[in-house]
Amino acid sequence: QVQLVESGGGLVQAGGSLRLSCAASGRTFNSYTMGWFRQAPGKEREFVAAVSRSGGNTRYADSVKGRFTISRDNAKNTMYLEMNSLKPEDTAVYHCAARRTMYALAVTTTVNEYNYWGQGTQVTVSS
Repeated sequence: QVQLVESGGGLVQAGGSLRLSCAASGRTFNSYTMGWFRQAPGKEREFVAAVSRSGGNTRYADSVKGRFTISRDNAKNTMYLEMNSLKPEDTAVYHCAARRTMYALAVTTTVNEYNYWGQGTQVTVSS
């Protein structure tokens, strides 16, 4: 099993930046595909970005492509989401998620395919 804890959320003005972190417990962090999802009030949880076990493959939602960057440091058991040019519509609770896989380059964009979730961190972008 893996436990996930997000940090780095906050209040920022439109056009600003934030860096989210997701710290994972355990010794097998590099066995997991990792992802970021977000959920705004009254909306379903949606995919934001995903990174493969090795970090060599990434995937982004169209709404964040070119503004957000996902990365991971397997030596530190940590995943990151660098968010630039933030917009009010980026306001949501951001969750990190993990899915164990044997494939080094696999990425997963579907909510139901992830097995482990963090509690989330609030990101609020003011206009």
